[in-house]
Amino acid sequence: MSKITTGGDAPPALPYAVIGAGPSGLAATRALTKRGLDVVGYELHDDVGGLWDIDGPRSTMYESAHLISSKTTTQFAEMPMGDEVADYPSHRELKRYFRAYADRFGLRDHYRFGTEVTRVEPHADGGWVVTTREVSSGSTSTDRVSGVVIANGTLSEPNLPQLKGQFDGEVFHTSAYKKATTFAGKRVLIIGAGNSGCDIAVDAVHHAASVDMSVRRGYYFVPKYLFGKPADTLNQGKPLPPRVKQAIDTRVLKLFTGDPVKLGFPKPDYKIYESHPIVNSLILHHLGHGDLSIKPDVDHVDGSTVHFRDGTSRDYDTIVLATGYTLHYPFIDPALLRWNGWSPQLYLNIFTPERDDLFVMGMVEASGLGWQGRYEQAELIASYVDARRTRPAQAEAFAAKTRGPLPDLSGGYRYLGLERMSYYVNKDAYRTAVRAAIEELS
Repeated sequence: MSKITTGGDAPPALPYAVIGAGPSGLAATRALTKRGLDVVGYELHDDVGGLWDIDGPRSTMYESAHLISSKTTTQFAEMPMGDEVADYPSHRELKRYFRAYADRFGLRDHYRFGTEVTRVEPHADGGWVVTTREVSSGSTSTDRVSGVVIANGTLSEPNLPQLKGQFDGEVFHTSAYKKATTFAGKRVLIIGAGNSGCDIAVDAVHHAASVDMSVRRGYYFVPKYLFGKPADTLNQGKPLPPRVKQAIDTRVLKLFTGDPVKLGFPKPDYKIYESHPIVNSLILHHLGHGDLSIKPDVDHVDGSTVHFRDGTSRDYDTIVLATGYTLHYPFIDPALLRWNGWSPQLYLNIFTPERDDLFVMGMVEASGLGWQGRYEQAELIASYVDARRTRPAQAEAFAAKTRGPLPDLSGGYRYLGLERMSYYVNKDAYRTAVRAAIEELS
């Protein structure tokens, strides 16, 4: 199917819309305005920061949350975090960082805060119509824009599996979790062992009567520090072949964390980096001290009793669903994003083959990609938009590529066929491809 073009571009006076003022939205606004393009941004909350502002209406932060990647590999290159900032900053520090970033580059001036985007539709004469609702008054309005950058994040819409049976206690998703005292005196079961689930388990052991984790598969656990340095700062810029890196890092992890199987976790049925690793060695510390235990997958629930697949059962007061998130772009026709299965099928996770004026920012997960990797996404979008105005032949040659087969961004790793891995890429392969595209359009 050929990409739908606008015929002639929408009038130059029309701005580009950026949906969201979290890290990806701020990066998009910065890159577009740096090119002299007009931007109108929409943000549901009353300030920038996205999910990192714990007070935001769609924030999934909790009081103990910190980065799982170090500041060095995560920060925007044009505004490094200060020496006074910890290696793994808290959400409070990151909220300050994003506000300072917005201040430095005047990004707030382009946003309408307290504004929810309810619909994004193509305009018959080119460009788009964005329908919004003002949170405080409920009033609606529409804007016509030249193009749209969707940057509302990937970690706000919880994946909520249905438990078989009826549980009489409390059930909530990690997205609703805020503080550890929630668990005071309770028997807690956490279903899932992603990074948030493990963080919450470590919180819970200090307050709960008991804590168990129900898991389906094994995991690889990466400590935040190796050889006295943040683990993700080692071997930067010198990627090893996948099989070599997997072999070396598996051995290194065993030296530092031991064998999680001996602590109750199943043996992973995949190699390291074929699924996102758990950056939390404290969970192993507490398992070794008997503060929590590992249970198999849940079969069904009955009253206060949870029955597991191995035939065992135990009573609980609270179940926490650490079951991840689903992509959530409810304001636009999924067909425009070439949505197939769990996620949109986009060129470089950015460009849809259906339109040349619609882009997605931040729909990418990769160990170590950081916000700079997302800023490079924004740079590519800005380069393409600028080329459409000033170098149309270059822009069309690039657009033709976005209509073709999707490139292999796995870097040679065989990722698990899971929903959360459906838009996962290898950091080095991805950044190389994005930078090459920027160069092609410059």
